[in-house]
Amino acid sequence: QVQLVESGGGLVQAGGSLRLSCAASGRTFSSYAMGWFRQAPGKEREFVAAISWSGGTTYYADSVKGRFTISRDNAKNTVYLQMNSLKPEDTASYYCAARNIGKLKYDDWGQGTQVTVSS
Repeated sequence: QVQLVESGGGLVQAGGSLRLSCAASGRTFSSYAMGWFRQAPGKEREFVAAISWSGGTTYYADSVKGRFTISRDNAKNTVYLQMNSLKPEDTASYYCAARNIGKLKYDDWGQGTQVTVSS
């Protein structure tokens, strides 16, 4: 199990940028694939981006491809989400999640950080 704490959310104007961070506890961070998800009020949680344990493979939702970049620093037990060209529809609570190698689902979740994009 790994504990996750997100930070970096806030209020930004459309077209602006934010970088979210997710700090993980534990010594086995590099054994986990990591993902970012988001949930807007009244909507279901949706996948945003994911990164493999080594950082060599990344995945993005079509809605954020070309604007968001996921990365990780295993030495710092941290995963990042760089968000550029933000749009009002990106407004949501953003959650990071960890998936242990060999498992199919994300078992560990952070508490979330709010991102609000004004038009």
